[in-house]
Amino acid sequence: MSIRVYNTLTQQKETFRPLEEGKVKMYFCGPTVYNYIHIGNARPAIVFDMVRRYLQYRGYDVNFVSNFTDVDDKIIRAAAEAGEEVFALTDRFIEAYHKDVGALGVEQADLHPRVTETMDDIITFIEKLEQKGYAYASGGDVYFRTRKFDQYGKLSHQAVDELRSGARIEIGEHKEDPLDFTLWKAAKEGEISWESPWGKGRPGWHIECSAMVKKYLGDTIDIHAGGQDLIFPHHENEIAQSEALNDEPMAKYWLHNGYININNEKMSKSLGNFVLVHDLIKERDPEVIRFFMLSVHYRNPINFNAELIDSAAQGLQRIRTAVANAADRLQMSTDLGEPTDRFDGYRDRFIAAMDDDFNTANAIAVLFDLAKETNVYLQEDNSSKQVLEDILALFGEAETVLGVPLREEQGVLDEEIETLIEKREAARKDRDFQLADQIRDDLKAQGVLLEDTPQGVRWRRQP
Repeated sequence: MSIRVYNTLTQQKETFRPLEEGKVKMYFCGPTVYNYIHIGNARPAIVFDMVRRYLQYRGYDVNFVSNFTDVDDKIIRAAAEAGEEVFALTDRFIEAYHKDVGALGVEQADLHPRVTETMDDIITFIEKLEQKGYAYASGGDVYFRTRKFDQYGKLSHQAVDELRSGARIEIGEHKEDPLDFTLWKAAKEGEISWESPWGKGRPGWHIECSAMVKKYLGDTIDIHAGGQDLIFPHHENEIAQSEALNDEPMAKYWLHNGYININNEKMSKSLGNFVLVHDLIKERDPEVIRFFMLSVHYRNPINFNAELIDSAAQGLQRIRTAVANAADRLQMSTDLGEPTDRFDGYRDRFIAAMDDDFNTANAIAVLFDLAKETNVYLQEDNSSKQVLEDILALFGEAETVLGVPLREEQGVLDEEIETLIEKREAARKDRDFQLADQIRDDLKAQGVLLEDTPQGVRWRRQP
């Protein structure tokens, strides 16, 4: 089986064939660090962490780079409003980003370059574009000559003439053409800036990613990823800059995730419905948030509300309960039976779903089927050690790919809980059901749920 990915560039699914056998060069556009990230930022972080994990699961050596934009207009404004130095502000929110997405199970990239640490490479990139006639200086700024790149619009599938009708020149800009975009911005009085051949200034947004991709991954990479909102103009402009300079395709595959809506409305500042991850994970289990995000195919829009999160929590718990039950049964050596073929095929189904453009929605559906079949199997008098080990191995593989723990950590058993369970068992033997029910209810009030199974009493903490 081969992995097939939907390529925004060609608007179709294609068989994934990396540039170099067994290796993948992948770039993900990271955040602009001037505030805590919202869940719209969290979705691509989770989605492309999953893509990276799955490629590794399939045996690829993935070199994953994700940048931080640590200087731009919004950052400068936020630092001024906070009375803080730009670097202090960006350091603070980079640390917050790692903490927030780390809670959501996102592993750190192999490299997280910052714009301010790549300045020489950005300036060199712009100089070379200028030498090739794709860039020009004007009024202290430097612009990209968009119409000179004759493939402009190929990612967003827009004709240049259609773009021209909506383009305009802002006051103070000195462009040859409204479509031209900024590569270098002259510094305003008091702004943070760097020396350059065009005077003091700082880079435009788009050029930084082109420069970092070239420096850290090369002229052509396998996968360039980001949110759907980045297709135009950010990724379109990246392609124009990089391919104008390198005369090579920038990326073989362009992957973009869909939007998040809040209660069926687009998330926007004007509607006041922004949900910051920093706040959300104080109220909700971040593992459930990740499971929820992956329960929908990454290219589809996803609606976010409390009911759907609750439903995701219940679904995740169903899988975890099946895993815990299988693990418990495995510890019992007296009731092992013969292997059965009833669980054959689940791994192939899981892989087939993931191979189909990382379809986590279908992959999770396979896990629900496996959990259901596992629970039915555990009701039988005998079970096979080999079958139970295979079941747990598959859940473990899915856990690694999805980045969501499926086997709950029991931690150190609470002696008081164990004592109360023993007391309840004694009460049931004495047919003192009132006391037994009271103990069960007291434990539930403490967040501990009891399950009476054919193999004895199990307990777990409420998620």
